[in-house]
Amino acid sequence: MEVILKNMMEQMVLLKLDETIDKLGCCQCDKCRMDIASYALNRLPAKYVATYEGEVYSKLETLSLQYETDLLNALYQAAQVVTQNPRHKAV
Repeated sequence: MEVILKNMMEQMVLLKLDETIDKLGCCQCDKCRMDIASYALNRLPAKYVATYEGEVYSKLETLSLQYETDLLNALYQAAQVVTQNPRHKAV
């Protein structure tokens, strides 16, 4: 059986970004979305899992208020930085 590592934080950042991007006041193109996700992920702790049980436990952690606050704060900061320094010309 092959063991595959999965970074649950990556999934959670992308999911929360999809849920909140309209409220972040930033460009929503794919390049900016990935820049926002990258910036946020580099400031949040990785949550690697290798089993289904680890995935379930990690998802349970996401229900905490502090986890949600940290995630939203990282996305907000990322959106501000990317908006001020877009990697594309203004539309």
